[in-house]
Amino acid sequence: MIRGIYVAGSGMMTEATRTDVIANNLANASTAGYRKDVAIGKDFRSMLIRRINDGPNSPLIGSMGVGSVIDEVATIHEQGGIRPTGNKFDLAIEGRGFFAVETPAGVRYTRNGGFTRSAQGELVTVDGYRVLGQGGAIQLGDPESQVYIADDGRVMVDDAEADTLRIADFADVKRLVKEGANLFAAAPGQQEEPVAGITVRAGYLEHSNVNVVAEMVNLIAGYRAYEINGKAVQAHDSLLDKAVNDVGRV
Repeated sequence: MIRGIYVAGSGMMTEATRTDVIANNLANASTAGYRKDVAIGKDFRSMLIRRINDGPNSPLIGSMGVGSVIDEVATIHEQGGIRPTGNKFDLAIEGRGFFAVETPAGVRYTRNGGFTRSAQGELVTVDGYRVLGQGGAIQLGDPESQVYIADDGRVMVDDAEADTLRIADFADVKRLVKEGANLFAAAPGQQEEPVAGITVRAGYLEHSNVNVVAEMVNLIAGYRAYEINGKAVQAHDSLLDKAVNDVGRV
C-alpha cells in the first residue's frame, strides 16, 4: 500500500511538471520565433511479476511499473508560420538557422527577428542586444540612411553592401540550451556550421510553433491524469488507515 502511494505520487509530480511546460508554451504562443517544449516521461523501473504458488517455473504475468519521472524537456525546432509586419527591420528565416546576437554572456542565438535600429545606428533586438554580421555588429548608419536587407542576408545601406547577417546552424540543434528571452546557447564544444538554401524575409516575423488547441488538449489530459493519481493516493491512504486501525485492532 505504501508503494502504491509512492507510485501514484510520482505520477502526480510528473504531470505537475508536464503542466508547467505546457503552460509556458501557451504563455509564449504569440512570441515571435518561440520554440515549444515537450516534457518526456519515463518509467522508473519495470519489474516482472509471476503467478505465485506455481512452483519454481511459475509463468510470467507481465511487468509492473513502480513510478514515473520526467526524463527530459525537449525543444521542438519545427518552423513556425511567417507573417508580414511592414517593419523593414523585422526579419524571418525560412529554413534552418538562427540569428547570432551579442549578449553580456557571449554570443547567443535566436529565431526572433523582431529587430530595430538603436540610437547608435546598430541593428539590435528588443532587449538591446546587437545583431551580428560576418564583420561584427551590423551598422545601419544614420537615421536618414536607406537600409535594405536582401533575401540572402546581405545588409545594404545607401545601395552599398555594409555586411551580411551571421546566420548560424548546428549539426544537432537538440543540444542547444534555452536561456530565456527566446535565446539559445551553444553546448560546450558545439560549433556553428554554414547554412545553405535559406531565405531571409525582411518585413516579416516568424510565429511560434505552438499549436494552442493541441496544447489545451494536452493540458486537459494532464489535469485528468493528475486527478486520477490523486484519487489513487487517497484510495491507498484509506486502505492503509483500515489496515492500521481496524485490522490491527483484531
